Amino acid sequence: MRIAVVALVALVLAAPAAASQQHPTLAELEGQLMCPICEGETLAQSDSPAAQRIKAYITLRIGQGATRSQIKDELVEQWGARILAAPPRHGFDLLAWLLPIVGVLGGAAVLGVLAWRWTREREPEPAPQRWSLNGHPLGPDEERRLDEELARFDG
Repeated sequence: MRIAVVALVALVLAAPAAASQQHPTLAELEGQLMCPICEGETLAQSDSPAAQRIKAYITLRIGQGATRSQIKDELVEQWGARILAAPPRHGFDLLAWLLPIVGVLGGAAVLGVLAWRWTREREPEPAPQRWSLNGHPLGPDEERRLDEELARFDG
């Protein structure tokens, strides 16, 4: 029963992604593609003539029923991989996705080990000190004299 529920939830969550793949929107693709002539701007941010031509091409291809991956592949073939806002998730470009995750997990592991060590290397508790006015414990002679003086006042 649990497997059926998990499968149903997975299908419900995957349906919008599959629909987006089959019926992409211009707004969706504008955020995933870079302007080829504007430094560091996506198509959504750019109003350059090249960006306008690419947007018109995307609109035309969406109208023809092309999928998101088909449109992206065609634009990469025409402009190169630099048109993608995010690197592909395969081959050497996969490192751009994996290295930040490995760095965060590695940093968390190092901090965990250091925190564990810091909690294990505590200084031993100091022995309770005897009372004195100057902050130093009384020696045996001083303690004996104090006891004698106090006994004299009690008697």
